[in-house]
Amino acid sequence: MTEALRVGIAGLGTVGAGTLKILTERADLLAERCGRAIKVVAVSARNKGKDRGIRLDGFKWVENPIELANDPAIDLIVENIGGSEGVARRLVEAALTNGKAVVTANKALIAHHGVQLARLAEEHNAVLAFEAAVAGGIPIIKSLRDGLSANRFRRIAGILNGTCNYILTTMWEAKYGFDEVLKDAQARGYAEAEPSFDIDGIDTAHKIAILASLAYGTPPAIDKVYVEGIRGIRLRDMEFADELGYAIKLLGVATMTERGLQQRVHPCMVRKDSPLGAVGGVYNAVQVEGDACGTVLFEGHGAGAGPTASSVVADILDIARGVNYKPLTLAVKTLKKINTVGMEALRCSYYLRLAVIDEPGVLAEITALFKKEKISLRSFIQHSHNPEETVQLVLTTHETPESAMLSAVKAIGALGSVTEPPCMIRIEHL
Repeated sequence: MTEALRVGIAGLGTVGAGTLKILTERADLLAERCGRAIKVVAVSARNKGKDRGIRLDGFKWVENPIELANDPAIDLIVENIGGSEGVARRLVEAALTNGKAVVTANKALIAHHGVQLARLAEEHNAVLAFEAAVAGGIPIIKSLRDGLSANRFRRIAGILNGTCNYILTTMWEAKYGFDEVLKDAQARGYAEAEPSFDIDGIDTAHKIAILASLAYGTPPAIDKVYVEGIRGIRLRDMEFADELGYAIKLLGVATMTERGLQQRVHPCMVRKDSPLGAVGGVYNAVQVEGDACGTVLFEGHGAGAGPTASSVVADILDIARGVNYKPLTLAVKTLKKINTVGMEALRCSYYLRLAVIDEPGVLAEITALFKKEKISLRSFIQHSHNPEETVQLVLTTHETPESAMLSAVKAIGALGSVTEPPCMIRIEHL
């Protein structure tokens, strides 16, 4: 058997500890599958004494994780520190510069610095692998790179954040408001104490930027991703969505249009009986549309010690077997400069909820503004919210340009008969 692959792990949180557990408890199985022993020789974390459910006395303890990158007795670094800057970035840069392989679950690092790190890996003949950075235990990166590599991709759309999917699912099933469910998610450990990274769509934006880069052979462009989170979703909108046959999901979408690549993250209404519409709880799912394969759906746990560590270990096994992909699939110098387009290029259907004074002529005013923007209405629902003062109007449109819809919504919101800011949600036909 080939000489053992010697591993150093930086960061022993949920994923780091899970990775260490798999590598130690399944050492014989992993060696059998890759033809080479994988041996953890050193670990580093902020708190040595923390109870992680696994003993650390068999490994060299390193206070400063950067030392792992400079240790000649280590072949591969697992970076589980997190964050796009600071120690995580310095560790990965140092490891690659020293020719060491790096495996990371750090989506922010890859989304912001993927090109620079890929260039370092190529210059020093090192491996940079990040399967676990997107969708936890779902092997979506390997699938885009390998199994689906014969395809030109039209669209990639995914539920890429388990926290948001849990919140939206629980709001609907338990009939609770957003704030109540967020507190519940925090108590269960599904949401961080400071949850904005998840609920404001930033986490999903990092992930769709990475998937778009791999699918379309272009540098990750996190600054080109339109981002809108779920704070504005109300149970009332979920009830109307259900009446119309939809469920509300936070989606990350990358689409190759005639004008260029569009990347966006925002709440969407999708058909309840569609593959993505049926994905609930903390699950993730990615729908890939290719010209040869058609539509393919990947679904599974998007976070947690087991699923994410499973993807980390899968990358380690590849490296142990001698696999050495270009980090971004293409060599850095051959990455394409694809034109990117913003939301102005979007054409889709829309849901609009309005609280209006119940008096004659209101609906005529609203429909006149839609007519002015050449927007065709598809359906109309009227429910009383407070019978003495306001009613709830819900309208859906046929496919229309984003710019026209935003112009109409702005004008409608300025009407004296509209008593609350309009709620607009895009409808995605998947």
